[in-house]
Amino acid sequence: MRPWSTATERDLRHLVNEWDPIGVADEVQDEYDCMLAPLLGRLHRSAGQTEIDEFLRHELKDHFGLDPVGMRPDAMAARVITWWASVETTAGTAKP
Repeated sequence: MRPWSTATERDLRHLVNEWDPIGVADEVQDEYDCMLAPLLGRLHRSAGQTEIDEFLRHELKDHFGLDPVGMRPDAMAARVITWWASVETTAGTAKP
């Protein structure tokens, strides 16, 4: 498991900003930072795609006041899981 680092957080921020469900990431780079720690916590606990999808749906609806249907949280959850798997693979093969 990769340790929590600023590089990991930065990479996840970049991924979430690419998704940019409310369309403001170009102007407000930290708009979605409220999701970073909860996502990383779930990933460190080996959350699956379903749990990540549910979290993203909840955030879109309850935090941002959006209808999650058109935002494709399921697709974003898949991207997050794929990214995390590559992070763990890289961390597992890195030499001290």
